[in-house]
Amino acid sequence: MAVTTRLTWNEEKSLQKLLGNVSLRLLHKSSVHGHTSFSLLDRCQLQGSTITILYFYDKIIGVFIPGHYPAPGIEFREPIPSFCFSFQRNKATEMAIAVLEAEVKIASGQLTFCSFDQEMFCIDSSKTKLSIHPSLSSELGVHISSDLTYLENEVFRVEGIKDDTTYMRKVTRASKQRNRLLAELRAFKPKVDLISEICILLLGPVGSGKSSFINSVKSVFQGRLTRQAIVGSDDTSITEQYRIYSVKDGKDGKYLPFMLCDSMGLHEEEGVGLCVDDIPHILKGCVPDRYEFSPHKSITPDHPVFIASPSLKDKIHCVAYVLDINSISSITSKEVAKFKEVQKEVLNCGTALVVLLTKIDKCSEILQDNFLNMNNSMTSQNQIIKVSKMLDIPIYNIFMVENYASELELDPLKDTLILFVLRQMLRIVDDILEDLPLETGRKAGRK
Repeated sequence: MAVTTRLTWNEEKSLQKLLGNVSLRLLHKSSVHGHTSFSLLDRCQLQGSTITILYFYDKIIGVFIPGHYPAPGIEFREPIPSFCFSFQRNKATEMAIAVLEAEVKIASGQLTFCSFDQEMFCIDSSKTKLSIHPSLSSELGVHISSDLTYLENEVFRVEGIKDDTTYMRKVTRASKQRNRLLAELRAFKPKVDLISEICILLLGPVGSGKSSFINSVKSVFQGRLTRQAIVGSDDTSITEQYRIYSVKDGKDGKYLPFMLCDSMGLHEEEGVGLCVDDIPHILKGCVPDRYEFSPHKSITPDHPVFIASPSLKDKIHCVAYVLDINSISSITSKEVAKFKEVQKEVLNCGTALVVLLTKIDKCSEILQDNFLNMNNSMTSQNQIIKVSKMLDIPIYNIFMVENYASELELDPLKDTLILFVLRQMLRIVDDILEDLPLETGRKAGRK
C-alpha cells in the first residue's frame, strides 16, 4: 500500500511555490516508519534538501533544511539559510515565515536549530515533542508557551530546487518581506479620509505590460494566478474599453482601498491607440468604467455616459507610465512628445506620476538582501537614468517590476517586487493628498 502525505493539495502547492515551484517526495512518515530518530535518519540522510513537517490538530509547523540532513553528533557550524513556517489547516495561503540563520545538529535523538548559542527550534522524535523559542513562536503566530505534542511527523525531499544558498536566502527573506508588505497594504487607508479608494491609471505603448501588471497585483492578493485583464500577444491593442479594476483580498474577500485603471495603448501616430484628448477627462473622473474608446474622437460632455460633476474621490490619483525596459532605446521622439503632452495634463490635475519598467530579466537581482531598495546594478541604473532624462521624471519615481506572464504558479520574489512597487505608488499619492488645500478636502467629503 502506497504511503501518502497528510498535506492537502493546497498546502502542498503553497510549499512548492515557496521554494520556487519544486516537487516534494515523501521520505518518512512517523506513523508508518516509526517515531525514533534512527528510523528518521535511516530514510532521510544524504537525500539533499528536505522539509520536515509536524502536524497538530489545528495547525502545521515545519522547517526547511538546505543540503543534507546532519549526521548524529555532527553540527553545521556555519549558519545555513533555513526557515520555519506555519499555517492553520485549510488556510495555506496565509503561511507565516520565519527565517533562520542557524546551526543545525542532531544529538540525543533531537533535531536542533541554534542561533547565537540560543536554541530556537527543537524536534524530539522519540517523544513526539516540539519546543520553540518564544520569539520564534511569536513570529510564526503560534504562541506556544510550552512543549507541544504533535500527531505526525513527515519528511519530504525537495526536488528541483536551485542549488544556490544566495538564491535560497533571497527566497526565504522575500517570503517574509512579502507577508509584511501584504499586511501593510491590507491595512492601508488614504490620508484624505473621505477618499475611500486610490485610483491608479496605467498608460503606455501597446504590449508594455499594463494589463499584465493589473493581473499580477490581483494575483498576489488572491494567492493564485488570475487573468481578469485581457493581455494581447502582438502589437495590436487588445484593450479597447476603459476598465476600472478593484482588487479583492483573498484572505477575507474584502475589496482593498485602491483600484487599477486600464486603457488603450499609446501610439506615436495620431488616430491610432488612445486619443490624447481623452486623457484629461479620464484624469478628472469624467469617464465611466467600460467606456468604449475611439482612436479618432475623444469623449465629449454631451456623451450619454459622460460624468459631468466628478468628485475628488472619482478622479485619478496616480498615473503610471508603463514601459518595456528592453525597448527604452527604441522609443521615438514622437512617442516622447506624446508622453510629455500627457505629462502636462497630469501635472495640471495635481496627479502623482511614476514610471514602471517591466519585463526585467531576473527580479532576484533587482532586490537587495533586505528587500527594501533597488539593486544598483549598472544595467538597471543606466535604464532608469535614461528614462529620467528622457521624460523629466525624478529617478525616485521610477520603479522596476517583473509581471506574471506565462507562469502557472506564484513566485515570492516576484510577489515582493510587485507589492513593493504598489506600496511606493500609494505612498507618493498619500504625500500629494496630504498637501491638498484644506478646502479641497472638505469639498471632496461633501460630494
